[in-house]
Amino acid sequence: MYLYELPTTGAISFADFCIDQSTDKIYSTRILEATQARANVRAALKASKRTEDGTKDYLSLTKKLEEYIPLLRGLINCVAHDDIGLKSEPSFSWRTTLSSTVFNNSPRLSVPGLYADLAFTLLTYAFTLSNLGHAMVQSVGPYERDRAIKKEQRERKDEQINVAFGFLCKASGVFSYIAEKLLPEWEVNRAGGLIGFTRPPDLRQEVNSALVKLSLADAQTLAIRKYLSKAAFDSNISPGPPLPASHPSPNFIAKLHLECQSLYTSAKSLAKASGGSDISTELRKYLTDRITFHAALAHKWLGVDAGENGGLDQAGEAVGFLAWAKRDLEELKDSNLLHFSKGDKEKGKKTQILEELESTTTFHKYYKKANDSLHFQPVPTQAELQARISTGRVVAEIRPYSPPAPAFGPGSVDDLQRQANSLDLQDQVPVESPTASATNPRSGNYAGAGSYF
Repeated sequence: MYLYELPTTGAISFADFCIDQSTDKIYSTRILEATQARANVRAALKASKRTEDGTKDYLSLTKKLEEYIPLLRGLINCVAHDDIGLKSEPSFSWRTTLSSTVFNNSPRLSVPGLYADLAFTLLTYAFTLSNLGHAMVQSVGPYERDRAIKKEQRERKDEQINVAFGFLCKASGVFSYIAEKLLPEWEVNRAGGLIGFTRPPDLRQEVNSALVKLSLADAQTLAIRKYLSKAAFDSNISPGPPLPASHPSPNFIAKLHLECQSLYTSAKSLAKASGGSDISTELRKYLTDRITFHAALAHKWLGVDAGENGGLDQAGEAVGFLAWAKRDLEELKDSNLLHFSKGDKEKGKKTQILEELESTTTFHKYYKKANDSLHFQPVPTQAELQARISTGRVVAEIRPYSPPAPAFGPGSVDDLQRQANSLDLQDQVPVESPTASATNPRSGNYAGAGSYF
């Protein structure tokens, strides 16, 4: 899973440029609340920056972001309806996360308008949801390979993987909302549009669409892990063929990996379409490596499927697919040798590649020996194998993001309630005397007279 470096932001007071123009001055307190909520987000981001990986409190940050977003939406709606005026266009200071500039040395970017702050806040929210899922996965460890783990414990950890899966699908929905709705709305908004502003990668539609695909691919990876959890535990004592009875269909697992490969490929293409060269090198490398990795695992499981379920005439196909997977994993291992030396952050990736290479080698040796001594089937070429690969299968889908209602102002619950009360008062029918009802056709002693409708 991709771990995002969260941005930081500069301090700001909305009271410095916001003027409460409502007739009864009901928004002054709300302006202060928005300032405080944003300060809480800023403090949490700074604290996260200083905290080591593995101990960052992503859940607390998520809650602070969820408290701030409705208040910011309230400000935006009030400005749009002239209930709050602006002394000048506000400017917000944010560090970018996806820029190719080295993060720690990059200057903060000054972005204009309230929509800018909403865009970066939602981006940070999506990054944090994804990192929260990452932290949850890290916390369960390689539980499938724990021979002493009890069934109930393994199932609880499976459920944690499922929760992390949900966080990633939710993050994909936020990225999609930014790409499909927020950025286009910002472009045409009269209060701080994008004209004349050079957008960083973080604020481009193509990049956010790429992050949708990345999040879904990472989520699909977790789904594969959960599907294989029981079989991985059952294979602890004797890894390799034959597969345990608990193992899901190898062809099904191969299709899940093919879909991961397709999603990462789409993400890479979208990132490249946005300019590509100014996007984080780490992100680009991650996408490239994941494409190779999941292609290799798709080939591995297609080979296992041919070996386990294909009959004698597919023995050569099993050897061919597994040899192809083995080559890809070896190349991936060699291309990452320098990267692996950078520290603890890459240990999980290194372990994953080496474990899959070892597993693939075990299957390859088994089926090759069987073919060389028993079946004597020709091994298809890589081009012939490619022609036999089907399409992938989707299990991770976007969870559409619906932004919360504004905390105040037009569109808020309070505003809708005031409108409802106003209609009730207009429609109230007064109770009048029998004399008055004789001359006023609207009045009378009918059932429900004087009630609200």
